Amino acid sequence: MNKVILMGRLTRDPEVRYSQGERSMAIARYTLAVDRRGRRGQEGSEQNADFIPCVAFDRAGEFAEKYFRQGMRVLISGRIQTGSYTNKDGQRVYTTEVIIEDQEFADSKNSSGGDGGYQPMSRPAPTSAIGDGFMNIPDGVDDEGLPFN
Repeated sequence: MNKVILMGRLTRDPEVRYSQGERSMAIARYTLAVDRRGRRGQEGSEQNADFIPCVAFDRAGEFAEKYFRQGMRVLISGRIQTGSYTNKDGQRVYTTEVIIEDQEFADSKNSSGGDGGYQPMSRPAPTSAIGDGFMNIPDGVDDEGLPFN
C-alpha cells in the first residue's frame, strides 16, 4: 500500500501550469514544510522540518491555485511517486514527490494569517437568553412542532 498523509505549511504560493491537448488540465506544484516530531537540537541549528514536494492534478490543482497561499497550513493525502531523469550535464537525477489525492485546510483564515482561503462559519450568539441559559421561543413558533415538552 502506498499512502501518505501530511500536514504542513506551504513554503510559497502554488505554481500552476495547464496541460496542452484536447482537454486542458491544471497541474499545481507546491512544497509543504512538515515539522518533524521529537527532540529539537540543543543548539537549534538542526533542521526540524522536511520540505516535501507535492503535485495536484485537474480540479485539485485548480483548487490549490485558487485558495492556497504561502504560509497556510494544509492537510493532504496521496501517494509517493519516484522518478528519474538525465539533466543537461548527463547526470541521473532522482525525484520523489507526493501525488495528491485529497487536500484541505488545516487552519481557519484568521489563524493562518492569510488573506484568502477557508474560514469556518461562526455560530451566532443567542440574542435573547433567559437567566437559566435557555433562549426564549420567538412569537409565532408553534409549541407542538418543538421536539420536546
